[in-house]
Amino acid sequence: MKKILLLEDDVTLNNGIVMALKREEYQFSQCFTILEAKEMLNTMTYDMLILDINLPDGSGFELCQEVRKCSNVPIILLTARNMEFDVVAGLESGADDYITKPFSLMVLRARINVLFRRLETIEGLREYQIGKFLFNFTNMEFYKDNRRIELSKTEQKLLYLFVTNPNKTLSRDMILEQIWSDGAEYVEDNALSVTIRRLRDKLEEDSSKPEYIKTVFGKGYTWVNQI
Repeated sequence: MKKILLLEDDVTLNNGIVMALKREEYQFSQCFTILEAKEMLNTMTYDMLILDINLPDGSGFELCQEVRKCSNVPIILLTARNMEFDVVAGLESGADDYITKPFSLMVLRARINVLFRRLETIEGLREYQIGKFLFNFTNMEFYKDNRRIELSKTEQKLLYLFVTNPNKTLSRDMILEQIWSDGAEYVEDNALSVTIRRLRDKLEEDSSKPEYIKTVFGKGYTWVNQI
């Protein structure tokens, strides 16, 4: 059974989400403040976090960033803001997905299911080593110059797609379909740009002048093998 921590200070919405998904194979831990969420995170390991942004004792953005320092657990943000800046800030804080309020509980269920399917263990290529990089997809361990790099599940999926298609131009539509699988209709194109930027920041010496993840203008992206 999947364990989900739900942080939402609106009691009605919090209870409504749990009621709507009670038939799924999910076990919810409900909390209403960041303090409660941190106490639960210190006592239990979760398969997913669903975090509201505006909370009485702080910001879900900050909690997301704090969690990302030590865990790759999937995170969905719930936000009443729909400005592009807020969406980008949410994804750059380490979230895997976001949902803008008000939302349908059916949509939330679909997004949760899609994210769990998308984050299943990567099959096929087990290890990739070239130049300064060593990527172990079995143990989910990634190294650059012998230093460990922490990648989110989405970043792992994107990296896997790149290294299994070296020197090929992958269109944005193709990447969205592969990385977000059958949930692509729920994902905004901006999410890909943010994920590309985050991956470049972690792998490239100068993310503004990428050597590995190159943009093919008007077409998409390509992973260039550098030995």
